[in-house]
Amino acid sequence: MIAWARYPYDGTVVLVTGAGSGIGQAIARAFLEQGASVCVTGRHEQPLRETVEEFPEERVLVRTTDVADRAEVEGLVAAIADRFGRLDVAVNNAGVFEGGEIEDYDDAAWERMRSINLDAVLFVARAAVPLLKQSRGNLVAISSVSGLRGDWGQFAYNATKGAVNAMVQSLALDLGAYGVRANVIAPAFTATRLTQDRLDDPAFAAALHNRVALGRAATPEDVARAVLFLAGPDAAYITGAVIPVDGGTTASTGQPRPL
Repeated sequence: MIAWARYPYDGTVVLVTGAGSGIGQAIARAFLEQGASVCVTGRHEQPLRETVEEFPEERVLVRTTDVADRAEVEGLVAAIADRFGRLDVAVNNAGVFEGGEIEDYDDAAWERMRSINLDAVLFVARAAVPLLKQSRGNLVAISSVSGLRGDWGQFAYNATKGAVNAMVQSLALDLGAYGVRANVIAPAFTATRLTQDRLDDPAFAAALHNRVALGRAATPEDVARAVLFLAGPDAAYITGAVIPVDGGTTASTGQPRPL
């Protein structure tokens, strides 16, 4: 089990984007372990099937989707409604990273990152909100601590994540009257298949650990546990929050640990 606690997700329906690996995979499995029915979506079917292979077919919907395409997202949410008849939690997790210096950053890279990191959050929220109003449900976006401050060599990525934070906080204001909560989880550097090569670099690992109070990178399960709490009834009075899951990264002024 990913979570130590038991959450009352039996009978609820959850959408997780970018669910084929890493954080999205852990979030999807965490909800499934807690009894929810989960729609997993991403670009490739096989990783999605691997995410849900241990769980009952009647609680799973696998759907390949380009979340940067509004029509595909609308079809995705319609499929959830057709299959399950409701939607209680929409988790916007899909994201990409393309770093670079501004002099060399091309429009195509910006378009790719903005469309997946930011536009997709808009498309999913707009399609999901009518169902979330009916269920008095939750919208959760996986952003990043990079949306809170600057980082070297990733101005564009940070811009998209900062925009997600502001968008979701504004949605929390607009949707609160309908009983819909909207929040952001902001992880720091997380160990996944796609980031493992950086952690395998001793110099990078040492620099990272120097900045993290808990002395390690996050795991996808660390993030999933926070999402379980935030979308559940114990967080009923939390909305419009941007919650760092960062091992203490943002607690620091940036000065190094004492030698």
